[in-house]
Amino acid sequence: MSEVPETVALAALRLHARQSRLIDEGDAEGWAATFTADGVFDSPSYPEPARGGAALTAFARAFHDSCVASRTHLRHVVTNVDVEASGRDGEVVAHAYLQIVATPEGQDSRLVRLTTLTDRLVRHGDAWLVAHRLVRRDDVAPEPVTTTPDDRGAPA
Repeated sequence: MSEVPETVALAALRLHARQSRLIDEGDAEGWAATFTADGVFDSPSYPEPARGGAALTAFARAFHDSCVASRTHLRHVVTNVDVEASGRDGEVVAHAYLQIVATPEGQDSRLVRLTTLTDRLVRHGDAWLVAHRLVRRDDVAPEPVTTTPDDRGAPA
């Protein structure tokens, strides 16, 4: 695959940083707005993928509410972001590592899990949004990657 322009790679880095901050601060609507209207968040940590704006907002709200209830700060730390051309105009694939760090009130921080992200990003005006996020946990055996009509055959 061909290289992507540095401006696109930087936009992907900024998108991942923004998403981490928004979900960690409890801005469910803001986090969901970093996805396309029909965007998908698919993680083996949860029973079903969140699909579409309302489900993504509800997911992020429930995530933050559980942190508040348990009096634990969770931080999403995204690193090693590698952006590739997807072969489709206005679309790229970003691969990254995601560490989730928990700090219960009055206790030391600890690594909760290490995962990888594979994001299909699409251009929306001047911004890039997540159309499909596939999370893979390092402590869970990988399932075969498949594509669905929603993915339009793109690697997720």
